Amino acid sequence: MNVWHGEVASAARQRSASGKFGRSDRSAVGRWFWEIDRVLLLLVVVLVSIGLIAVAAASPAAATRYSGGAVSFTPLHYFYRQLVWIMVALPVMIAVSMLPRATARRLCLGGAAFFSVLLVFVPVIGQEVNGAKRWIGVGFAQFQPSEFLKPLFIVSIAWLLSLREKDKSLPVVPLSALLLGIIAVLLMQQPNFGETIIFATAWLMLITLSGASMRLLSLLGLGAVVSVIAAYFFYPVATTRIDAFLFGGAGDTDTYQTDSALRTLTSGGLFGTGPGGGARKFSLPEPHTDYIFSVVGEEFGLIACLAIAIIYLVIVARVLIKLLHEEDRFVVLATAGLVGQFGLQALINMAVNVQLAPSKGMTLPFISYGGSSMVALSIGMGLLLAFTRRNPYLHRSPYVVKWSGR
Repeated sequence: MNVWHGEVASAARQRSASGKFGRSDRSAVGRWFWEIDRVLLLLVVVLVSIGLIAVAAASPAAATRYSGGAVSFTPLHYFYRQLVWIMVALPVMIAVSMLPRATARRLCLGGAAFFSVLLVFVPVIGQEVNGAKRWIGVGFAQFQPSEFLKPLFIVSIAWLLSLREKDKSLPVVPLSALLLGIIAVLLMQQPNFGETIIFATAWLMLITLSGASMRLLSLLGLGAVVSVIAAYFFYPVATTRIDAFLFGGAGDTDTYQTDSALRTLTSGGLFGTGPGGGARKFSLPEPHTDYIFSVVGEEFGLIACLAIAIIYLVIVARVLIKLLHEEDRFVVLATAGLVGQFGLQALINMAVNVQLAPSKGMTLPFISYGGSSMVALSIGMGLLLAFTRRNPYLHRSPYVVKWSGR
């Protein structure tokens, strides 16, 4: 019977190995395929696909507004460029998702230091776009260091806070606050008030999850209120945005953008005007980036907007639920911070489009047009996939067939 059992087990292993990505495939790709959260990966691919359709819908309006009479600007100019960026970003996401946790952490620490240095030089050598210096490079090679820094900063702060588990005396909270302060000052010089809020909120989320006391959290909450008030009185960008949101106005510097976005989003009704049927998008500022959610609403309807919001919610909920069984403090902090930043960015963009928040100049993850945004988001999602990988053989019996001997 033991000989029979061995033959059956061997045959089963061979059948499994002969199939593509069989469970007995111990190659790097095979292990990745079985360990990765394939549902999460599928949801991201769905978002990217929706984004490509949305950019195709918004591209004629954006090309009309920004072509400046250039012959090279076809109606689908931004669609073709987004297609190129997707072809770059998806392999990057897969490559990052295959990294071991320790390797991913080390690369994030080095990357955070590199892009922080680049952030220092943005006000000096950066290219000005729409009145703000956030970009380095020229033409097609431009990129936004703050976009790449976001996921790397979150993982680095998570690692720093996790060190306290080994040594309670380490001043990790003050040190992380100092790092946040430096980055916030650099961002506000660009100016980039929206990204400053994202970084600060992600940091506060990590501090809370790391087990900070209620006294500290209360002080941080009070500090956040004081910071917003100070920004309103002493930071002109914040003053303009908050005044426009609270008191309204009639020009580009007031609520023109958010008013146009809301009118465009609701003009399609429940089911939209159909692909290419939108007219209001041609008067919408940044229809392919900041306000692409409104273009989706006009051409594909409020039902499509609701479906997109649900996909974001499912992604965030799925990752947080998986963390309930995670024991590594660093992984919990890093993963929660990454998915929290992802969900917050989506929430802010959609809130701006429905006039529930002041204009922030923030893209809708995986849907808005943009090379820096697409590649940086792919790095962040790749890290999420890497940190949530699970060994499918864990807690399993080593026997393929169990034989009682009877």
